[in-house]
Parts: sequence; C-alpha cells; structure tokens
Amino acid sequence: MSKLWGGRFSGATDPLMHAFNASIHFDKRLWSVDLTGSKAYARALARTGLLTADECATLVAGLDAVHAEWANGTFAIDPHTDEDIHTANERRLSELIGPAVAGKLHTGRSRNDQVATDMRLWLREAVGVLRGRIVDLVEMMAQRAAAEISVILPGYTHLQRAQPVRWSHFLMSYAYAFAADLERLDALHVHVNQLPLGSGALAGNPFNVDREFLAEELGFDRVIMNSLYGVADRDFVAEFLFAASLVMTHVSRLAEDLIIYSAAEFGFVTLADAYSTGSSLMPQKKNPDSLELLRGKVGRVFGGMAGFMMTYKGLPSTYNKDLQEDKEPMFDTYDTLDGSLQILNSVLATLTIHPDKMKAALTADMLATDLADYLVRKGVPFRATHHVAGAAVKLAEDRKVSLSALTVDDLKTLHPEFEADAAAVFDFEASVDRRVSIGGTAKQRVLEQVEHMKGIVAKARAGGAKAGSS
Repeated sequence: MSKLWGGRFSGATDPLMHAFNASIHFDKRLWSVDLTGSKAYARALARTGLLTADECATLVAGLDAVHAEWANGTFAIDPHTDEDIHTANERRLSELIGPAVAGKLHTGRSRNDQVATDMRLWLREAVGVLRGRIVDLVEMMAQRAAAEISVILPGYTHLQRAQPVRWSHFLMSYAYAFAADLERLDALHVHVNQLPLGSGALAGNPFNVDREFLAEELGFDRVIMNSLYGVADRDFVAEFLFAASLVMTHVSRLAEDLIIYSAAEFGFVTLADAYSTGSSLMPQKKNPDSLELLRGKVGRVFGGMAGFMMTYKGLPSTYNKDLQEDKEPMFDTYDTLDGSLQILNSVLATLTIHPDKMKAALTADMLATDLADYLVRKGVPFRATHHVAGAAVKLAEDRKVSLSALTVDDLKTLHPEFEADAAAVFDFEASVDRRVSIGGTAKQRVLEQVEHMKGIVAKARAGGAKAGSS
C-alpha cells in the first residue's frame, strides 16, 4: 500500500526520513479508538448517501475484523508503509475488504481531525481510569484515618516540631489534596469530551457530514464549532499534563513525609517488606525505594509537561507536524500516574505505624502556644501572651528542663494571671481537642473530615460513567 499522501510525490522517501517521521511505534496505542472513530464516520458517510447501506456494513464488519486482530495479538504492522496507526488500520482494512470500499472511508476526513478525535477518545478513557485510582486512594486514606483517630504525633513547620496533631489529620490533609485532583480531572473531562471529527484538514467537511450524529455516536458532549480550532487544539493535553503534575506533586510530598517518618531518627512508620529493598553492601539496610521512586517520578511527569508546552507555544495556526510530539508525553504521563497511584495505595494500605514512637516525639515546648492561649482566656491580649510564652520557653531552656517542669510560681514571675490550673495546659490530647473549629485537629473535627471525604468518594463513584479503561 502506498502512503496516504503519496500522490503528489514522484521521488522515494529517504528511509531515514521514513523512520524519523513514523509514529506507529507509540501511537499504535490508539488502535481501538481509531477503529471506533472510523466506524462512526462510516455510518455518518452512509447518512449523507456517499456510502450505500451494504458498503457501510462492509466497512463496519471490516473494521471489526481489524479490531479482532489487534485484540488477539495477530495484527502485523508493516514497517515499510505503516507510518502511523491510521495508515496501519486503513491498510489492513483495504487488504480485508478490498480497496474499492475501503478507499471510501477517508472521504472528507483528514488525519488531522482523525488523530484529534482519537486522542480525545483515548484520554477520556484514561482519565476515567486515573480518576478511579484516586478515588480508591482517598477512600483507603479515610478508612485508615477513622481507624487510627486516637494516634497523636508532632506536626511540623519548616521541618521543626510545631504543634501536636492527629495522625488521622495528617492523612486527611493529603486526602483533600487528592480530592482536589479529582475535581481537576472532572473539569478536564469537560474540555476533553468535545468532538473535532468533521473538521477535515482545517476548513471543514465538504459533504455536510452530520457532526451532531458523530458526537452522539462517540459519546461526546458537544461538537467543536470551529474547524481550525478543532484540528489545532491540544489544550486538553496540556491541561492533562498539568493536572497530572499536580497529582504527582502530592504523591511526591506524601512520599517525602513518609520517607522521613520511616527513618530510624523518627521511627514513626515502617514500610512493608513488599515495598522496600535492601543494600547490595550493607545487610542491615531496609530502604524505602517505593517512596523514593514515587518522589522521583514527579520530575518525569513535570518534564513531559514542560517539554510539550515548549513545543506547543510556538506553533502557527491549525495542524503542524510538531503536534506528533503530543502523544508520547500523554502516554508516558498516564502510565506513570497509573503505576504510581497503585503503588502509593498499596504502600499506605500496608504501612505499619508506631504510636508509641510518635507519642515519645511529643515535647512540652510544642504546647507553648497553648500556654499563650491560657492567658488569652484570662483576658490578656494574644500579642502579650505570645511574648510571655516565649519567655517561659527561654526560662526552661536556660534551666535545661522541660517547659512542663516549670512551676506555677515560675510562671507567675512571667505573668500574674497564671494559676494552679495552668499545669493542665501540658496535655497533648487536650491540646489537639481544643482545635475545635472546622478543619481543626480535634477528634470530632477530624471525624467530620472523614465523613465528608466518604461523601466525596460516594459522589465520585456515582459519577463513574466517566471512568473507562486504557
């Protein structure tokens, strides 16, 4: 079979150029959606009268036969002619049903609107899969948070011990980050699920193909109303790459926290052996390689986004061959996210926490703000109480004792409003449960967060029609 565009040329393509130009080695992943789009287009052509009913049936049956070959692994790519998935599928279709009918399939259609349609179909399914992975992750985090609600550990700012928080509160902080990722993916679905097919190469379809029919056949929410935009737009790819970069940023930050918490100097958590590796030299080592790989892969995803944006930003209007560079970052980013989210879910589901180590890491100076708040409840302005609490911390440091070891008489030298009940400040459980405003680390508020997250999960699962497989 000659190249789809070969009629205008008399000279042969340099083999090096053929290899450089070919995308079949990566865009073959579009095989199924390419055939789906072609079947819908055949039916649309039949509605215009350009195909008879028999011809349409022959095309659809032929496309189904090509589909079966891909599905059972018998489809053979011809490296000499199959420069992309569209050429490969059309070449095989022609071999199966003959060129007289197969040659009519591309009437009024360009690979420009064809590939834009394929990518949107593929990404719609892929986003559905990733959406499901995130829902599973968030659900598991909420379940752990509910089960481990009583565990308290140091909360950190600047990687310094700051205030006590519930372990469940920590888990839910990441659950909310991933829930925001779900919202971004749902917003992305709106932008992905628009039909470019029928835009032709750039100027539109000359045979009045019913694009509303095509949209309905292929499950698109609406038709792209401008053909130039239809073939040129890759904003949906850029949005996917950005949304994916944020997902991986959240994955990476959580991985970093858990790497730190798993170090012997902290000892808050232990990874399951299934997600750890050893050292080739030091037999005592148990390395958190799963988490380190998760942390590292954000660079790969972000790099894909930055690279594509550099390609995309300089293109003149409508289709340019540069857009062949849109698929590999899209595919690679999907693969990276899909694997990363599954690994993270498994790491968290099998993670062992050590509440005793977390409790041992709590120190009285973390309650200095509570000491200031004690005076606030006595009517002292907070700015003044902040200085008093700071003076108490310094006094304890100078004496080389814990802040809680200061007596009431010691505290009275700093401010006369201190009474015997000031000692009650140095209670970590009471401290976390004083944070009772919405979003706080008090037990009742964290359990509210858990229930809220369960609602988000239920709503997301109910909207699972967006999910698919890739």
